[in-house]
Amino acid sequence: MAFDIAEYSAAMDEFVLKMEKLDSEIHPEIPGAIGRVCRALRIAKLEYTLYEMDRGAIVSEGKSFTAYASGVHDNERAHTIKETTGNGSIVVYGFYPRSGAEDWSPAELERITILEKTLFTFLGKIRTSKFAEQLLYHDADLDIHSLNYMMRALGPMIAKGEAVRYGACYFNLKSFSLVNSQLGRRAGTGVMKAFVHGLQDLFGGRGFVFRIGGDNFGALFPKECLEQVKEYLCGTIINVEHTRQKRVNISAHAGYYMIDDECKTPSDVMDKISAAANIAKKTPNTPYVFFDNAVRHRVEDMKMVEGLFPGAIENEEFLVYYQPKVRLNDYTLIGAEALCRWKHDGEIIAPFRFIPILERGRNICTLDFYMLEHVCRDIRKWLDEGRKVVTVSVNLSRVHLGDMDLLDRIIKIIDKYSVPHQYIEIELTETTTDVDFTELKKVVSGLNIQGIRTSVDDFGIGYSSLNLIRELPWNTLKIDKSFLPSDNEEEAQRKCVLLKYLIAMAQNLGLECIAEGVETIDQIALLKENNCFNAQGFYFDKPLPAEEFSEKLL
Repeated sequence: MAFDIAEYSAAMDEFVLKMEKLDSEIHPEIPGAIGRVCRALRIAKLEYTLYEMDRGAIVSEGKSFTAYASGVHDNERAHTIKETTGNGSIVVYGFYPRSGAEDWSPAELERITILEKTLFTFLGKIRTSKFAEQLLYHDADLDIHSLNYMMRALGPMIAKGEAVRYGACYFNLKSFSLVNSQLGRRAGTGVMKAFVHGLQDLFGGRGFVFRIGGDNFGALFPKECLEQVKEYLCGTIINVEHTRQKRVNISAHAGYYMIDDECKTPSDVMDKISAAANIAKKTPNTPYVFFDNAVRHRVEDMKMVEGLFPGAIENEEFLVYYQPKVRLNDYTLIGAEALCRWKHDGEIIAPFRFIPILERGRNICTLDFYMLEHVCRDIRKWLDEGRKVVTVSVNLSRVHLGDMDLLDRIIKIIDKYSVPHQYIEIELTETTTDVDFTELKKVVSGLNIQGIRTSVDDFGIGYSSLNLIRELPWNTLKIDKSFLPSDNEEEAQRKCVLLKYLIAMAQNLGLECIAEGVETIDQIALLKENNCFNAQGFYFDKPLPAEEFSEKLL
């Protein structure tokens, strides 16, 4: 029987066109796509088997798929071709002639090889596409969905009006770096995986958890599961395998949004839950926040501040106010803290309205350098006028940590105005992670070498480590106002004890102490009694504009 080259060519064209539309290696339409070619080449059966490989060894029995079968085939005369995939696995293709048929001619075997190569190319393309989709929509470490999956899945739900039956949340695991440092990275990942899967199990298959990045996650769940979700995220005990510490309590800051008819896109949902979660994270004793009109206004404030910020810097709308620091022995001026105020359209905007917003990104770094430069400019002016200049402390956000050029940038600004280094003190808040601590130590030590004073601000109100003041060469420890007892306060006695030992500890380490937020004569008496003789607060002066403060330097 003569080989019909025209039929073979048409069959191959049909095969290619049909395979381009398929998206699975075992798609049920593959037999229909390849059948005409198999008939033209007298193939009774075509199957392929995939063997997973690891370091050259087969690690699976092989998964087989029959791409075509028609009539009785001859197992004894199989023609096999082996291929290696991009990830090192092996695919074996088996071509079987009809029982009793003539052997394939060399020309037919050559065309069978062409068919195999074409099929292998298409199946490889499908595997690559599947692998890319797996990377895009699945988190392999925790075996949960990714943010991209959530965005893809939620869109059709919103379009069909089904999303209103669901709630969404964005949550960040609290202090998970400590879990990793205590248990090790591998055990920490196991704890994280157990925690998110435990949450997902609450949904009964009607929702899912997705990973946003690092220890940040989101969840889409039926609204009737809300109370269970809240309770779970507020604190759940997770068992730890193969470690001495058998159990660990995991909790999270969370932002919630109960999806309503106003929601138009998945991005709307993400914007709302991330805004609510960010507020929860920055608000003490607030494990979760729901997106509502109050949060909406705060989001609008964020957009307003971020939009106006570049112009405000350019137009020098940010003003330096100086709050005097006083020596309690003789009530003389010994220094000042530079505080930022924003004057926009004739209105003074308080720091609490814009500083937390700028700290969400790198804008706070721009503002910090702006403030340092304006302080140095003022000091240079006062020195030139012959005033008795005192040391001014300038706040530096932790967002700077990790900037390799931070130390050089600080010194460059100070030296630009020829300000003697003893007139500048850099205030940094306490740190919470090992990475931050390492960077903080580098900056504080570098400033110390340059003769620039440093102080640790708000010590004791966060997750302080004694290493923070033991290992770093600080000059000053600022005592937060929360340690100062006020009138009619039940815990006044306890605060007095804490204050006493905090001052003693700092002084034994060679640190100066200064108390901030001093407002009453009783607080002054208590500080003197405990040998703390430096203070700042409204009792002495509110923050003053540069012009008013300069008069105190005469």
